[in-house]
Amino acid sequence: MKEPIFSGTCTALITPFQSDGCIDFARLGTLIERQIAAGIDAICFCGTTGESATLSMEEHEAIISFGVETVAGRCRVIAGTGSNDTKTALHLSLHGAMVGADALLLVTPYYNKTTQEGLLRHYTYVADRVNCPLILYNVPSRTGVSFQAKTYQTLSAHPNINGVKEASGNFSLIANTLALCGDDLNIWSGNDDHTIPMMALGAKGLISVASNLIPNEMVAMTHDFMNGRSKQAASRQIEWIPLIAALFSEVNPIPIKTAMKLLELDSGYLRLPLCEMDSKLRQVLIEEMKKSGILT
Repeated sequence: MKEPIFSGTCTALITPFQSDGCIDFARLGTLIERQIAAGIDAICFCGTTGESATLSMEEHEAIISFGVETVAGRCRVIAGTGSNDTKTALHLSLHGAMVGADALLLVTPYYNKTTQEGLLRHYTYVADRVNCPLILYNVPSRTGVSFQAKTYQTLSAHPNINGVKEASGNFSLIANTLALCGDDLNIWSGNDDHTIPMMALGAKGLISVASNLIPNEMVAMTHDFMNGRSKQAASRQIEWIPLIAALFSEVNPIPIKTAMKLLELDSGYLRLPLCEMDSKLRQVLIEEMKKSGILT
């Protein structure tokens, strides 16, 4: 049995950029403190929501180091260290482990993609060389490749592979994985709108985009379920579905950064090729924020 890195809600934190494109570490620090004040269970730096694909190696390492230092043990820190190049993933993973991240999140190789055998070799190569728990990240809508349940089963035997962030939306895959792996592989929802259904199957919680905006509410939802209040958790899930849909009406993290700016939170700028939100979709987002009561 593998103890989960965290149970509950982890925020996949945005990366605030200044108008000149530089990372705004002052704003990043403010965002971290807001998350911790909300009782978040973990923070993930340099994930998809953090625009990791646009970061240089130096920027990536600086954000992870800053995150670990600022959090200072007050919640778990997960470092996004995935790449479509195995040696780059190893380099980032070694750095994340060295500076004190609690776990490493590695997305499946994108663009060049790979076979199931390639996935086995890629993750085993990193896991064999890093003394830090790994969380696999399955998001085929972005990468074009998905794990199969048998591949999960093989990887779950590795002592350094703790679990997976599942964002495929494939509940048959999730159920089959749980049946094959049992307690040898922890699963977290990678989709805000699938959290409670996945926790009902056995997921340990959520790695969230929406909790950038509403951390208290997403923490309450997962903790309700964990504490046996399944009806309340389901009600919270349903309550936030319209807002979550608006937050994914365009490519993440465009809507979440837009929503945070509307609340005058320190979201900073997007980095090209991401750009401002479509005006019609932005208006829909505003209306959903008003309906939910978080924007007056």
